[in-house]
Order: sequence, then structure tokens, then C-alpha cells
Amino acid sequence: MNARIRRLPPQLIGQIAAGEVVERPASIVKELLENSLDAGASRVRIDIEQGGVRLIRVRDDGGGIHPDDLALALLRHATSKIGSFDDLQHVASLGFRGEALPSIAAVARLTLSSRIAGAADGWRVSGDGGDALAEPVPTSHPVGTTVEARDLFFNVPARRKFLRGERTEFGHIEEVVRRLALSRFTVGFSLWHNQRAAFNLEPAIEPIAQAQRVAALCGPEFAAASLRLDRDAAGLRLRGWLGSPSVARAQPDMQYFFVNGRPVRDRTLAHAVRQAYRDVLYQDRHPAVILALELDPASVDVNAHPAKYEIRFRESAMIHETVRRSVQAALAEARPGEAPPLPHAGERLWPGGFGAGGSDPGRLYSHQRPLPLEIRERFENYGRLHPPSPDPDEDQAEPPAAPERPPLGYALGQVHGCYVLAENAEGLIVVDMHAAHERILYERLKTALAARALETQALLVPVTLAVSPRERQLVEEHGALFAQAGLTVEPLGPESLAVRQIPALLAGSDIGGLVRDMLADLAAYDSTDRSETAVLALLSSLACHGAIHANRSLNLVEMNALLRAMERTERGGQCNHGRPTWIQLSLDELDRLFRRGR
Repeated sequence: MNARIRRLPPQLIGQIAAGEVVERPASIVKELLENSLDAGASRVRIDIEQGGVRLIRVRDDGGGIHPDDLALALLRHATSKIGSFDDLQHVASLGFRGEALPSIAAVARLTLSSRIAGAADGWRVSGDGGDALAEPVPTSHPVGTTVEARDLFFNVPARRKFLRGERTEFGHIEEVVRRLALSRFTVGFSLWHNQRAAFNLEPAIEPIAQAQRVAALCGPEFAAASLRLDRDAAGLRLRGWLGSPSVARAQPDMQYFFVNGRPVRDRTLAHAVRQAYRDVLYQDRHPAVILALELDPASVDVNAHPAKYEIRFRESAMIHETVRRSVQAALAEARPGEAPPLPHAGERLWPGGFGAGGSDPGRLYSHQRPLPLEIRERFENYGRLHPPSPDPDEDQAEPPAAPERPPLGYALGQVHGCYVLAENAEGLIVVDMHAAHERILYERLKTALAARALETQALLVPVTLAVSPRERQLVEEHGALFAQAGLTVEPLGPESLAVRQIPALLAGSDIGGLVRDMLADLAAYDSTDRSETAVLALLSSLACHGAIHANRSLNLVEMNALLRAMERTERGGQCNHGRPTWIQLSLDELDRLFRRGR
């Protein structure tokens, strides 16, 4: 092929560039909404027709565009958001490339109308996919901006063939609006499709209003079974909602991450959250979370991809560890009765939910072991169950106040030797006694291990591994992390390693496979917890075998001791395998079951 080099015509350049920004109608909605939010809008309305192919209209009440800048806004690489490389290093706006409007204008019939505060009239400019733009003309318009994109891909019919059906394309638009509405609670969003309202969200300032928006966008089940997060750590601020394991998903389709208000898809954050949920998730379930991270804009590179969904952290290992520890601590600190207010009557408290998704009926165990609860716990609960009678000879000015009922209430009895029934202030509690005791023992084993520190043992015959030069470099860069995990790993040559010391609990394990998995994690996330996970798996197995099994008869004192231990135990709502340890049936639910009052 001997074709000569030549310059491409401007229209073709624009259509090629548009391919990076405008993948489908949802791409246009995303770019226009970002512009509206950058303009300081407090309300945005989105009108869609035929899944966005026929019409996309976004109207906001932001600051508007100056009449002299209106035509300039449709030129490539023209922007008000950055002016120097230093600005690029500290991007605080959602948009900054100056490519959105010209890219849309290259593949659709675009009209841009705007009015700034103090101006008598608005102004409008339009383009039809060609090189030339019409001259701006006056128009009646409130303060703010309206962008209309009609007949998407009318001049690139080959691209239109790749679009899916109307419902599918609108589903992608809904997801874009959902993500941005979860990132900006102070902004009102309304979304209409073919003249029918899909979303109509008022600005949500107060926590209750924000919880209602979360319920509207992510479902009332998630809102009722989520824990509010707001933490500051290592110069970062983390806030959002952490879904209970009962609302975990078969795939990570309800994980919303935001960095400085920008919706992102980031492997570092997703992996950190996955690790934080490690002890409470059932099998291959994925947590449902809304997590917003705020940090110095200079600490994150947002100029990694034209669509701006992908970012790069300058200190990804620190970010990963901070997020993991913060989420893990929030989950561990949750206790029965400490759930947020329910958005609707009848919703169950976090973490125990009736019919929790992803659970299995559990196994029945024939062997029995004594319940190792402390004598102090037995007498404390005996005193609560059998309070001393008042002395008739003593004057009592006031009757003694009724003791506050604990979150999991007091035991009533057992069912089939597997479940403990208890009564609390809300109604009936049902406890899987094996699952609950398994979690209690597991947390005690973890605490004991941490107090003694991790015991290690030297290998008489080192484990050798053939590795790539990059993997050898990772060992040198993260030697402290391997040592912290109880592993001594040393380079033998340019492409080989020797493992000379391991955690004592992992004797007999596949150490070579463990080290390779750790190296793979380090290459992908700059972090790994594979060694810790392997140790915890052994502790979990010990707890499972040591916990009380089915058909073990407990008296009321033992049952109440189990309930009090659950209330003090971190992650007490799930067993080590992610199954729920207890469920709540409220009085209202019991009344409905028996049709009382009907």
C-alpha cells in the first residue's frame, strides 16, 4: 500500500473523534449532564424520545453561556474549565476536554440555547453535522442552558446499526442519570421518556431525603438494608451506603463509586470493597454499595480516558488500604438495633432480613459440643430472667423502671434443636444457633491471633518459584508487605524466588500458589491480602467445627447468653460463610400473617 499521507477533512476528523465520546445515546446524556452540573445547576430535566435516537434534550438552570461564547462552545478543544497544565493537574470539574458538544454536533442535529443572569434575551446556535455553524440568533429562554440533539447518527448510518432496541438504549440512559443523581444529592433530576416520567427527584439536602432518593434509585430493599458511612481517614473522606450481605448480588451491578463527585469504574476501589466484605459475603456474591471518595484533586488523574469513567490514583496502594479498612471497620461496628431509620413501615432492620438473598438452609450436624459461654454471662442473664422480688418492708417511692430490652430480646425457647426464638421490642427474633455461635467463635479466634501476633516457622527446604522479571521486581518493591503477612521471600536469581518462612498456620498449604496469587494481586491493585485470607480460612474452619450443632438442647440461660454474645460480636449478623445468623419478624408482619384486624 503506497497511498500518500494527507490531512483528513474537518468533518471526518470530527466524526472520528466523536466515536471516542459518543458511543450511544447514553453517552450524550452523560456529557450534557456533566456540563449542567459544572455550570452550577440546581435542577436538570432530561427529555428522551425513542431511546434517545430521535431526541435528547437536557435543560438546566445553571449559569448559562455568554452570547459571545456560544458558537465557540461548539468548537473542539474550547473550554472554560482549564487553561494550563497546572489546571489539568487539579481538575475539579466533571468535564474539561472541550470535546463533548462538538462531538455531539458531528453526529446529530444539535441546537444550543442559553441565557446568562442579567441578560434580556437568550441566544441560540445550531449545527447539522457539517463543518459550518449557523450564526447565533436571539431566542426566548430562562437563565440556564438547553441542548437538543436530534436524529442521532443520521449522517453515520453504519453507527446507527450498532444501537440496540429502544428499551435497552433507554435503560443505559436511566443508569447514567441514576449514577449522577447518586453523586449530587443537592441537584434535582427529572427524566422523561416519550412524555412519561421515569424519575422525578427533588433536591435532597437532609439525610432522610437522601435516604428516600437512594430508595427511589436503588430500591427500598437496599435502602432499608444499608448502613450509612461517613469517615475521615488518611486525608480522605468516605461517605455513602454499605448494603447488608442480605442484599448482595450475583454480579457487581449495584456498586456505585464516585471520586470527587465523578462517577467512576475503578478496579482498585472495587477490589478494596470486595476484601472488606470478605468475612460476611456468601460464596460468590458481590456487595451492593454506594461509595463516594473525596481527596485532593492532585492525587488523582482524571485524564485517563475520553469517557472519563476511568481514573488513576497516584497512591493507589494507600487508597486501597484506606477504603478497605474503613469499610471493614464500619461493617464490624454494626450491631443489632443500630440500623438507620426505615424509609417505609414494615421494612426489616439491618443486618438480619427475613428471606435474605443468597442464603441456604444450612447443614444439620449430629455431633454436639458444650457451649463455651462464660459463667459471668450465665449469671448476668439469669438475673435478668429472674429479677429479685422487692422487700415488702422497704418503702418504695417509685416503682423500679422496667429494664430496657436488648436488641435481640430474651429467649423463649428452641425449635427442632436448631433455632432459638426470642422476643424483642419489635416482635419475634429467630436465631440460627450454629451460625451465630460459629461467628462468635471465629471473632474470638481472630482476636486471640491478633493478640499473640502471627506465628511463623522457617522451612527446612525453601519453596522455589520461577517468576518473570516483573514479578521479581514486585517482591523487591513490596518486601515489607510479604513480611507483614508472615512470609520471607527472597530473589534467587533474575527469574526465581525462594520462600524461606511462612505463617505457622499455613504449614502444608500450597505456598507456591499463595505467593503467585499475591504477586497477581500486587500487579493489579498494588495490594494483596492472600496470606491473611488463607489464615482466616483456617480459623473459620476451626470455628465451624467448634460451634454448637443441631439437636443441642440449650436452657434459657444459655440461649440468652448466646443472644448477648451476638450483640457484642463484630459482624454478628452473618456467619463465617455469609449466611444470616438471625431474622426479625415484626409485630405488623405477624399480624399480617394471621390476618389480625382484617
